[in-house]
Amino acid sequence: MAAVGTRAGRVGEGTRGIGVPATVLGIGLGGFVDGILLHQVLQWHHMLTSTDTDNIGLRTYPADTVPGLRMNTLWDGVFHTFTWLAVLVGLGLLYSRVTSSRGRLWGSRALWGWMLVGWGLFNLVEGIVDHHILGIHHVRTGPGQTWWDLAFLALGAVLIVAGLALARRGGRIGDGAAGRRPTR
Repeated sequence: MAAVGTRAGRVGEGTRGIGVPATVLGIGLGGFVDGILLHQVLQWHHMLTSTDTDNIGLRTYPADTVPGLRMNTLWDGVFHTFTWLAVLVGLGLLYSRVTSSRGRLWGSRALWGWMLVGWGLFNLVEGIVDHHILGIHHVRTGPGQTWWDLAFLALGAVLIVAGLALARRGGRIGDGAAGRRPTR
């Protein structure tokens, strides 16, 4: 597929050109939603609050003790550092691919679709690894915790399917399918 030309300059290929950067950006943003909403605002869990880690030899750090909260705050910070770096890398990759048509890029279905794919991938990987394999925390501990964990995975799958559908409908950046904006 050839690059698309615009008055402002040349833009990278269509959805393939922004798929990886937007997916990485979506992973970071999905991690921020998880960390800010579930860890901090709702305080449903932290990185190491689960009680079923004995089967893999990990120590439990309950959030209702000062040492447990200190350790969870540290690992929540490590988690947020990872999500912040993913956002920076995603933005850097995106910028390197599309430097002359940023206005059209932010309005494109392809970008937002791939970001949803990244968010969904974050949910699936984090949910499978942390909630089910390692058991270091759950979405919401207590009665029905398995259903919360499964709902988190289902949300990830829905985000991926919706994101792929949106990205496929997005067309190439700058070809009009991304939404017309005046060229400066």
